[in-house]
Amino acid sequence: MFESFIGKRSTPIENQVERGAVRKFAEAIGDPHPLYVDDATGKRSRYEGNIAPPTFPRVLDFGSVEGLHLPNVGLIHGEQSFHYVRPLKVGESIQCYTEIKDYYERKGTDGALGFLVIEDVGVDLHGERIFTSQAIVIITEAVRKRLSK
Repeated sequence: MFESFIGKRSTPIENQVERGAVRKFAEAIGDPHPLYVDDATGKRSRYEGNIAPPTFPRVLDFGSVEGLHLPNVGLIHGEQSFHYVRPLKVGESIQCYTEIKDYYERKGTDGALGFLVIEDVGVDLHGERIFTSQAIVIITEAVRKRLSK
């Protein structure tokens, strides 16, 4: 169903890792670690500034893959992983894009399930990779039927 999207990417979007957004995110996840929110702690750290929590990329804009239209309801978030080359620094600008890595189907008890593997990437302004996040979105038979109409 989504095989034709494998390998397609969104156009990169510039994102700012804003101090206020990092603070709100840290509070929302219940982890206001001083390295995320306290300026003095960040300056004394080996990073010489504050960093964002590891799951912060969930709130960044990665753009959209042209032609890929997933519904807002009915999808299942299967799993997600993050890999960092270095921490995401508060105050920096980064470029983010998403790429469709794979699509496969498995038989489930209520019909076929689709598994869409999506990779989100953040790079610095020199093109050096900072992080990669991979997610699997599960598309139920009911959603698949709605999409094929």
